[in-house]
This record gives sequence, C-alpha cells and structure tokens, in this order.
Amino acid sequence: MELYPAVDIEGGRVVRAHGALVHPLAALDAFIRAGTKWIHLVDMDRAHGRKDNHEIIGAVLSGAARRVQVQVGGGLFREMDIEQMFNLGATRVVIGPRGAVDSGLVARLVKRHGAGRLAAGIDARDGRVAPRGTEDILDLTAEELATRVAKLGIRTIIYNEVTRDGKLTGPDTEGATRLAALGGGLDVIVSGGVGSLDDLRAARAAGLAGICVGRALYDGKFTIAEALACLS
Repeated sequence: MELYPAVDIEGGRVVRAHGALVHPLAALDAFIRAGTKWIHLVDMDRAHGRKDNHEIIGAVLSGAARRVQVQVGGGLFREMDIEQMFNLGATRVVIGPRGAVDSGLVARLVKRHGAGRLAAGIDARDGRVAPRGTEDILDLTAEELATRVAKLGIRTIIYNEVTRDGKLTGPDTEGATRLAALGGGLDVIVSGGVGSLDDLRAARAAGLAGICVGRALYDGKFTIAEALACLS
C-alpha cells in the first residue's frame, strides 16, 4: 500500500503547513528525505476556480524529477490543463470529477497517455459525486462514476469524502472499499480526513491501494517514517 503525502498549494503556499514546510519546495524536500516514493500535489486555487499555481507546480515537478513520483490534481478537467501537467513532468495526472464524467475526454486521455499515467478523482458528499470547489451535487453516485471510468480503461481512483477534508476524523474507508469491490482491477486511493496511524492501518486492512495524508503530517500527528513503517 502506497503513502501519498499531500502538498496542497494555495496562494503559492502549502495549506495547513507550519514553519519552513509552508514553502512547497521545502515540503517536497522534507518528504523525499523522509523516504516517500510518491507525492500527491494539488493546486487548491485551481480546484476552487481561482487563478492557478502553474508556475510553482512546475517548480515542484522540476524539483521532484528523478527523485520521487508525483501525482498531480486539483480542478483538472480541461484537456489542455491535463496535457500541461504531463508536459511539466507529472508521473500521474488526476482527472477531476468534472472531467471524469466526460467519457469522450477520458477515452482520449487513456488512448494518448495510457491508463497507468491517469487517475480519476471522485469527490463525494453522502455518496454522490460533488466536485470540489463547487456547490454541485451530481445525480451520480461515486460507484456509478467509478464503474463508468473503469469501463473506459481507468485503473486508479482517488476517492475523497469532501466533508472529512482537513478534519482529522478519519477518511471514508468504507466508501473507498465499496469502490474497490466493484471489480475491474481498480486501485483505490483514499483521501480526506486522515488523523492517526490507526486510519492508515484500517485502509491497509481494507485492501486499498494507497492513502493521501496532509494535515496529520503537518500537525505532527505522526511522521513519514512512522506512516511508512505502518504500511509496510
């Protein structure tokens, strides 16, 4: 099971970070030195419909080159923006929910880049798809969207129950497990609300492919080393 330390960028700084780690490149370096194999890099401004942080995203991707794999997300639903992330050096790009519902877009991207370099982001509220940065709740369940993108070739899902973001109350492991149980070889990464090593243990016991951790690391609830040891 993979650990994905989150570097969520808003206004050029890391959300909820303290001290030196508010600087994205510093957070990147610290996580790499601690031994992580992946970084979950998110442009929160783009996700909320504000001006994007493409320059600092590019700098982080440049700094990560040949050192760590980077999964990039945050409001990516336009083809040109997704292509830009690949051009900047992303290992994997997360197609946001507003893009994941577009079957034509997903099919084109899978054909061009291959399933291994793409993930579908599924933000949900009470089981229904609820794209981050909007007040929309779609007439579509998380399971329905996961099934749809799996048929188009997607194999990785980033699942986030949006009401748990930053709360440290635990991710929606049950919801993520339901997606993994749909079949089709889906690898489900759960995100949102991780607050303790017990949350990591629960996700591992559920057979999930990975877990994204943000605030818990910045608040010192546990370290990268402790998380990696827990998941190994």
